[in-house]
Amino acid sequence: MKSYQFPIIVTQDEDGMYMARVPDLRGCHTQAKTLSELYKRIEEAMELCLEVEKKRKQPIVLLKFIGVQQLEVSV
Repeated sequence: MKSYQFPIIVTQDEDGMYMARVPDLRGCHTQAKTLSELYKRIEEAMELCLEVEKKRKQPIVLLKFIGVQQLEVSV
């Protein structure tokens, strides 16, 4: 079994729900009320997304993680 490491993006909405997404895996995202539950759910989502990509015979492309910044924009 091959192992992969993916960066995930975790955010929190105004109601306190945590959301996670994996930019390298198409459609891979989830949400939960706690961070511990979120990490369990995103791991499950990642496994499912990888299974789908393998069945579709799509290559798993890993982007090089550089960093995260939060920028403010006024409009």
